[in-house]
Amino acid sequence: MSEHFPHLRIESDEQGYLVLRDGLTFCFYLHRAHEGLGPAILQALERFQRALPPQTLTLQPDSEGYWRTLKPSDWEHIQRSLLQDEWPQVTLISDSKGVPEFSFSYSGVPMDVTTRGDSIGRSCVATFGLPTEYLERHGPERVRELALEIAASLPFTSGYASLCFNAPLDLMGVRQRVRELAFSYPGMEIIDDSVSQDIGSRVRGAHWLTFLGQPLLSALGGASKLRARLSTSGTQVLELDGERAVVSLGTWPEAGDSTRGATLPAYRELARILEPWLYHRDSDTLYDPDFPPEEQLRWERRFLD
Repeated sequence: MSEHFPHLRIESDEQGYLVLRDGLTFCFYLHRAHEGLGPAILQALERFQRALPPQTLTLQPDSEGYWRTLKPSDWEHIQRSLLQDEWPQVTLISDSKGVPEFSFSYSGVPMDVTTRGDSIGRSCVATFGLPTEYLERHGPERVRELALEIAASLPFTSGYASLCFNAPLDLMGVRQRVRELAFSYPGMEIIDDSVSQDIGSRVRGAHWLTFLGQPLLSALGGASKLRARLSTSGTQVLELDGERAVVSLGTWPEAGDSTRGATLPAYRELARILEPWLYHRDSDTLYDPDFPPEEQLRWERRFLD
């Protein structure tokens, strides 16, 4: 374990394929239809790729879900899909042994979905994944700069940059392993694709970098009032423009360790301020025996209770 986070490696079999590892994620929710977002998503992807080694994102799923190597014509298709499709779905990963070290995914939402009553909270979502080795190699300031560069491209409603459990949660037994670790390391996010279905204008939680757009930032009184309410040493509130801001909790992202009493007071302070707008999964629509509703709520409120 490093000073700031654990090095987690769980293998599936004797061949050494990783099904869980520590990672770093940037995730942005855009509570609006995809229409007109294509150029912004492409710019964010280009900024992300420029920060990676050449030829890093080389695989995408085919129509049957099998990973295949990208060809030049595939990049043209991706660009066309983001610019022209009503409901684009793009996933790109690095060729890794098990869970990918680097990844990008985007799910757009058409207008009729975002305005329909039963889907009023559905959002477009863009996610960028990195290994913690990248963070250790380049340092937290460079990673922070990259997150801010990507955020500048996107008209986000909310978002975050955080340590995370990099794991395929739909693989049998993996979600349970993540649940077993999650309460020990409260600063590590569980990446859950279903959140975008109903997050709306809420915020996922308190993270190393917590991005606040509209209407949430106005509901909090703006960046200056939010700054005045945060007193933990190392916490900063940076205005990105008049409508958006990011809260930064210290130089490094921290996993914490509840078994050692490292409960992350800066994260707890921010969570208390954000509490009225925190996202909670609707247990009536999705039940997971590997992460029951009462455990899910306890994890979502890990910085509050």
